[in-house]
Amino acid sequence: MQRTNDEKWLLVVSGAAIELSAAEEEQAEKARPSRKLRKKMKGIIDTLGLKAEDPSVRIDSAMKMGRSQSIEFIPTLKVLLEEEPVKEVQAAFREAIALSELASGDSEVVLSAVNELTEMKSIASRGFILKVLEAEQAADRGETGLAVVCEEALAAIEKHIKRLEFFGSFFRGFSTGSVLLIVCFGLAITFGLMGIINMAHGEFVAIGGYVTFMLQNVFIQNFGLGSDAFGLYLLVSLPVSFLVAAVLGLVLEKTVIRFLYARPLESLLCTWGLSMVMQQGFRLIFGAANVQVNSPGWLIGNLSFGGFQMSYTRLFIILLAIVVAILTWLLLRKTNLGLHIRAVMQNRNMASSLGIPVARVNSMTFALGCGLAALGGAALSQIGNVGPSMGQAYIVDSFMVVVIGSVGNLLGAGLSAMGIGMVDQLLQPALGPVMGKITVFFVIILFLQWRPGGLFPTRSRSLED
Repeated sequence: MQRTNDEKWLLVVSGAAIELSAAEEEQAEKARPSRKLRKKMKGIIDTLGLKAEDPSVRIDSAMKMGRSQSIEFIPTLKVLLEEEPVKEVQAAFREAIALSELASGDSEVVLSAVNELTEMKSIASRGFILKVLEAEQAADRGETGLAVVCEEALAAIEKHIKRLEFFGSFFRGFSTGSVLLIVCFGLAITFGLMGIINMAHGEFVAIGGYVTFMLQNVFIQNFGLGSDAFGLYLLVSLPVSFLVAAVLGLVLEKTVIRFLYARPLESLLCTWGLSMVMQQGFRLIFGAANVQVNSPGWLIGNLSFGGFQMSYTRLFIILLAIVVAILTWLLLRKTNLGLHIRAVMQNRNMASSLGIPVARVNSMTFALGCGLAALGGAALSQIGNVGPSMGQAYIVDSFMVVVIGSVGNLLGAGLSAMGIGMVDQLLQPALGPVMGKITVFFVIILFLQWRPGGLFPTRSRSLED
């Protein structure tokens, strides 16, 4: 039986086994399917996506069909909707059906579809509903039931979008505040204990990012980028980053910092010079360009809640900040080192007279602060590129956090970090990044005029020596 070229193409697309003679094979290679058949093949391929094993693929295929507004897809979507077990995919099928029904031309069907999309708060339908409303207004039916329903639908969807934008800014601000919390905890301790204005604190953030980058490359070389073991590199990089930065901080304290106690101006100038030296060292070792750190597979994706998407990466950063805050509190309250740190912060001379090794406490505290900064750098590597000056973007904010929260007070530092992060992100959509940051600075200045000692002012005699 002779088959037409279109029949042969359809058999190929459907996956059916066919046997062709040599002449038919040569003819099939030269033949090009007709436009009508290509359209039919595209429909078949789109339909196959609705049966994919991955739910996200099924959702994407359904929404693609819905946006095409091809009413011939509606029967297929309705059949598969009855068989679909996943609720998220079911919602996507219903949304796709409603989007397609907007192009049906039947006023009752369109009205029902608009009501369905309004109930679902479908952001994808905003442009299509607007076209229906414009068509009604163009036909002098601007005050009909369908036009009124369309206007109400657009208002409800716009309100839903603004609500999502608000929660999105709040979530981003919370994650930004979490990074600030990790970075500034060490700064709050060292500044409160030693009176050292460490302008090189941001470079220890960069050390954490570069250690994460190097460990990523080690895991790629040994296990491969797509392996399950590759996802463990981030968990390994957190303690390694802390240890590397702590050791470097310990060396720096014993060679430079210990000669700068109670000399704020000299410490500022010296650590600023160290900052430039360390940045140049990063450029010589890793290059001037930023390097990219790939997120592990278990951090890729979003957690959906009420239509609001929360990335796993930012959720991980928030969880890490909580863990760091708890461990730091336990260290200061439940260990001998923490007891010594608090004693030295209260009265350095009295602590020394009681036999507390003040010099050792200073060294360990500075190392702890540098290690915490590196943890912040490891976290930052998951939401941005790693570069020589990556820490400089956070050093000013970190000092503001420390001053607002009161020097040496971890609770105040945590609260001010979250406050600055959230206020900054909430203002940016309305004022823009630059004006948002300027407004935050202005608010901080006014706050310090009102409370010069910060949120929880304490008397630290180490600053008066």
